[in-house]
Amino acid sequence: QAGRGRKLQQSAVKQFAQKHGLPILQPTNLKEETFIEKLHSLKPDLQVVVAFRMLPKAVWMLPKYGTINLHASLLPDYRGAAPINWAIINGEGKSGATTFFINEHIDTGDLIDQVEVPISETDTAGDLHNKLMEKGASLVVDTVNKIENGEVQGRKQRLAGKEKPAPKIFKEDMRLDLQQPMEETYNKIRGLSPYPGAFALLVVGEEELVFKIYKAQKYSQKASGPAGSFEQISKKTLLLNLKNGQLALETVQVEGKKRMSIIDFLNGNILKEGAKLL
Repeated sequence: QAGRGRKLQQSAVKQFAQKHGLPILQPTNLKEETFIEKLHSLKPDLQVVVAFRMLPKAVWMLPKYGTINLHASLLPDYRGAAPINWAIINGEGKSGATTFFINEHIDTGDLIDQVEVPISETDTAGDLHNKLMEKGASLVVDTVNKIENGEVQGRKQRLAGKEKPAPKIFKEDMRLDLQQPMEETYNKIRGLSPYPGAFALLVVGEEELVFKIYKAQKYSQKASGPAGSFEQISKKTLLLNLKNGQLALETVQVEGKKRMSIIDFLNGNILKEGAKLL
């Protein structure tokens, strides 16, 4: 879905495939017999999977050289559905992309190749996604070329027992704990931006509204009030007090309204004396 009308649009991948006369299969059920038969008829040497769901064995075992996956982390760390988000939430200084052979378990197959990507202190999940998109594309091409040239020998993932997980993000993961240190709150905001968005509850009088924060900057290592309270220091600057510091809010969204800059938010006079986040 895209655009104002949220109408179904063809992805860039499908548009490219149509332009170049490449066959397109869009099964609703990956175990569907007709889909499996069509895959067999293509006689694939290799399959490449990016950002897709779990494949049945009948699919990933089909090609002569197997099925490879591009994963947005340095495996075995951050196995799971949301590696980009959790790397930022956990305050990592680097991430990366990995190609590996798919097996019957999630993100556990033999490793082929990896590339590291630095994470800056201000990167959001969206920023890291874009970095990995570029690096990952090149890594896939390099991996396919190596397989074609017989230069690949997958290696088992070595587990130390301290690997960091990357499970799917649920609503309870999105809520900010304002009693946490400033650094952790800041990282969580970055790690859930631009989607799905970190939130707290905005209490204005007797009303409670979902208040999402998409962008903020570290402002001070000292708070001027209790965690969750605000300090407005100009028509353009709103500070959120935390346990051990303040964040300057930059992009927010109040329940029932569109995402907006903090200037537009303050111009809307939504805040009243005593307003706070929970």
